[in-house]
Amino acid sequence: MTTSTRGAAKTPAVLVLEDGRIFRGRAYGAVGETFGEAVFSTGMTGYQETLTDPSYHRQVVVMTAPHVGNTGVNDEDMESRKIWVSGYVVRDPARVPSNWRSRRTLDEELDAQGVVGISGIDTRALTRHLRERGAMRVGIFSGEAVREDSALLARVQEAPQMKGANLSAEVATTEPYVVPAIGEKKYTVAAVDLGIKGMTPHRMAERGIEVHVLPATATVEDVYAVNPDGVFFSNGPGDPATADHPVSVMRGVLERGTPLFGICFGNQILGRALGFGTFKLKYGHRGINQPVQDRTTGKVEVTAHNHGFAVDAPLDKVSETPFGRAEVSHVCLNDNVVEGLQLLDRPAFSVQYHPEAAAGPHDAAYLFDRFVSLMEGQRA
Repeated sequence: MTTSTRGAAKTPAVLVLEDGRIFRGRAYGAVGETFGEAVFSTGMTGYQETLTDPSYHRQVVVMTAPHVGNTGVNDEDMESRKIWVSGYVVRDPARVPSNWRSRRTLDEELDAQGVVGISGIDTRALTRHLRERGAMRVGIFSGEAVREDSALLARVQEAPQMKGANLSAEVATTEPYVVPAIGEKKYTVAAVDLGIKGMTPHRMAERGIEVHVLPATATVEDVYAVNPDGVFFSNGPGDPATADHPVSVMRGVLERGTPLFGICFGNQILGRALGFGTFKLKYGHRGINQPVQDRTTGKVEVTAHNHGFAVDAPLDKVSETPFGRAEVSHVCLNDNVVEGLQLLDRPAFSVQYHPEAAAGPHDAAYLFDRFVSLMEGQRA
């Protein structure tokens, strides 16, 4: 429930975690109530891309950077059609944005899209709490939604958990669409939308790829109806353990030997398709400053992450799978979490992070070129 209210900055707001921890501040954005999984993002910039990333569906994002909203909101950096976060938590919102592309304030945009937020709380203490206790359910309440603490806690504990949530179909396109190649068309890619960001097909289009974006419900027949040179599986929200349909489709692609590339949720889908398990991280990886090593080259990249689940695959050996040998190609240097997989006997690979750099560094842009190389090799 949300109500659009001007002057929300003066309205008291309460953030209630499912373990009973409570933070009190001021309303930011819309006034009302919202529920989701409390997670934190360590990026110091790129908040607009974060807000519009469909992978954040049903999550309440806590920004670790203290000042948020400095550059306002523009009409160019949206990664999808709307803001997907369930709620937004900041310490010190910008009073006046300053950027030549800014069209409105972040507060106004959150209000217009009905996103309930809270400001003026100690986000450092909240982040430390989530690191120690793990990501958990949370509610933000402001205006008439504020009740006694015990009543608010009960509401939070009734909210659905992220583990076991099947969400990709809720954020994906319902109808296929095409992103044309920029310049000469060289390849055709079928992209299964599990929560795709707008910059991803753009990065492929820059390389002469015509991208056919398909709904999450697409079948193997739908994928091959576009006569693809390669198949892509996107990022997206939810628990990969529930994604049986995308796993089945990916296995069909692997059986045919078509070049395959997966990002984020797509990496988890590849892991499951190969027979590996997945598990929920304690508090996940979210931000644009995560160090990852490409084990195939030894290079360390600063990368953009947004994932609360990971693939359970061995780091120290090559694994035998139904589709040949597979290995972990990338690993997070903070905690040794699997950040990439590749098949050694078929043209397929994936990464857990976001190489489209929206927002984020450009260290991993080469992965799109690696996908092109696979399609070149297959064509040859």
